This record gives sequence, structure tokens and C-alpha cells, in this order.
Amino acid sequence: MTTYDVAVIGGTGPQGKGLAYRWARHGHRVVLGSRSAERADKAAAEITARVPDGVVTGAANADAAAGADVVVLAVPYDGHDDLVAALAEQLAGKVVISCVNPLGFDKQGPYGLVVPGGSAAETAAALVPSARLVGAFHHVSAVTLWGEEEYLDHEDVLVCGDDADAKAVAIELARAVTSRDGVDAGRLRIARQLEPWTAVLISINKRYKTRSGTAISGLPR
Repeated sequence: MTTYDVAVIGGTGPQGKGLAYRWARHGHRVVLGSRSAERADKAAAEITARVPDGVVTGAANADAAAGADVVVLAVPYDGHDDLVAALAEQLAGKVVISCVNPLGFDKQGPYGLVVPGGSAAETAAALVPSARLVGAFHHVSAVTLWGEEEYLDHEDVLVCGDDADAKAVAIELARAVTSRDGVDAGRLRIARQLEPWTAVLISINKRYKTRSGTAISGLPR
């Protein structure tokens, strides 16, 4: 397995911290990015307490992204475009994995937002054309990511992108989460379907009081 230097922008949030924890457990060097370096350091210390042999640090977003091979966007959709634009210099030329889910909530429950650029991942690609954008890790529950299970092997990580080599990085990083390669779901435009699918899982989880995931049947394992 290749070892990567991964920056998780939004690494103090539940999803970002959970992914960072999984990658640190499997030998990847992780930097948590936040608007507050102090908050990032605190979250990194929480992961280090659980993974004493891991290499996890915290930094301000720009510093975290600048020193990484792979940058993961695990931020709320609100403010996403401004953040990506502000990090354009640090993201240029790098593998950037977006797990951003543009969702809305009302009295009827969660729903996917209409995104002018098609999807959050496609919008990020348009804002930083030289970045190698991939959509992945949208559907993995923050609660289960932070849990004690060795692997979340009841589900799959779906990966989409237009750069085959960048997509291969996300597919490999999925092994630390589910114990197996991520599933190649197609071109980056498929993010338009992957991102709002999270609303379906939230609805299922609420109805059945569980932590459901998405698993793809019929694939060779």
C-alpha cells in the first residue's frame, strides 16, 4: 500500500476527523486543516490519543494543503466555493478528493440541493482547473468512522473522477476504511448523483434507527 501525506480540510468536523483517524491507523501521514490552527491541533491530539503510533498534526487550512500530496475537502457546502477559491494556489496540480454533500433540511427531512456547477466536486474542479478532482467518501457515516471497528466492511466507497491516476489514489485510500478498494463509479459528473444520495441514507437511518451504508453487489472481490 502506498503511504500518502493527506491534508483533510475541515478536519475538525466529524467526517473529516473520522477519515483522518482511519488513515492514521493505516500509516498515512495526516494533517488536519481548519480556519483555526489551534482547533486543528486539538483535533489532531484526539486522534493521536487513539493512534499513538500515527503521524497526525494540525495546521491552518492553507498550510495543511500546501504540504500534502492529497487534499481532502470535508467541509460544509455553505462557504465551499469561497474556501476552494482561497486555496487555489495550494490545490493546484494536486489530487483533491471532495466528499462535500450539498444538502438541505426542512420539515420533510433532508434533500439534495441544486448546485449551479452540477455538483460540489465539479464546482471545485472549475475553480481550480489544474487540480485533479475526485469525488469519494460521501456516504460513510461520521459516527462509524470514529468507531472502534477495524474496518467498515459492510459498505463501499464510490469514487468518480476524470483523471484515472487521481481516481486510483482515492480507490486505494478506501482500503483503510472498508478493507477493500473503492468502487470506480465513473466520470466526475457522477458526483451529481453521489452527493445527494447521502440524503437517502440519512432518511433510512432516521426511519430504521441505524447506521446504513451503500454496498455494491456483484463485483469481484
